[in-house]
Amino acid sequence: MKFSLLSLVNYYLRLCFSHAGLRPYTTDIDSVTTIKCWISSALPNKNLTSKSQSSKPILLLIHGFGPLPIWQWHHQVGPLSRHFDLVVPELIFFGGSTTKSSSRSELFQAESLVQLLDALGLGERKDVYVVGTSYGGFVGYHVARLLGEERIKKVVIASSDLLKAEPDDKALLKRAGVESISDLLIPKEPDNMRILMEMALWRPPHFMPNFVLWDVIQEMYNDNIEQKMELIKGITIGNKDAFQLTPLPQEVLIVWGEHDQIFPLDKAHQMQKCLGETARLEVLKNTGHLPQAEDPTRFNEVLLNFLTAS
Repeated sequence: MKFSLLSLVNYYLRLCFSHAGLRPYTTDIDSVTTIKCWISSALPNKNLTSKSQSSKPILLLIHGFGPLPIWQWHHQVGPLSRHFDLVVPELIFFGGSTTKSSSRSELFQAESLVQLLDALGLGERKDVYVVGTSYGGFVGYHVARLLGEERIKKVVIASSDLLKAEPDDKALLKRAGVESISDLLIPKEPDNMRILMEMALWRPPHFMPNFVLWDVIQEMYNDNIEQKMELIKGITIGNKDAFQLTPLPQEVLIVWGEHDQIFPLDKAHQMQKCLGETARLEVLKNTGHLPQAEDPTRFNEVLLNFLTAS
């Protein structure tokens, strides 16, 4: 049996989620789509007769394009779970979430998360908060629009360029030195994995042996490759005929890494203007595209100050 360091890390990260009071849960949201997620143990679901004894509001935590949410949110679930009951989905074609539908847009992902809330028995809750990072920010924006201010109280969009257009994609490819977005986001060999880490992190590891990078690729990027490429092509943000950024009715917090090379900081300032007077921007110094991983203490502080303020 081949030893995998990543398997040990996966085990540790699942423990982090369990210690935060989360449990894995899988449900069919309709006849063609299945979503796997982690949810707070206090939450009921429509298949259980028990009712939640918790008075905490609901926080939907949406991961970005890449590793599973246990990798992207393990620094956050502990502190956030003290104030919220968490719903942490694996987006469709990531991990255990699948669909037979041909839809591949971020709007379809958002519609599926709305159905997930219904499947968990949370369809009537009017105290839901949304946090999304990168691709998850695209999805979170649509969730907020779909459910409106009657159900979604506040929205956090982290490292997520909702104004992304074709020139931005071309500039990203030039910075990264790759030919396509899928080459960057779905690395197939160690050199591409190094490029992704250099683009995503302000301080990437100085040395990472090839065998470790192959392990990372095998564990994190080898599943549903064709479908993930379709998800990239299916993004409507940047398509003027399919998407126009308009202000949200909810309070919005934009969180950005000072040295983000995927979505440069100037796009955050442009987004703030487009999202209107209810949008505020927090820039985390000495971080890149993953501020929740590079400075989790500050990231969590910014999040909780915004989400828990009356």
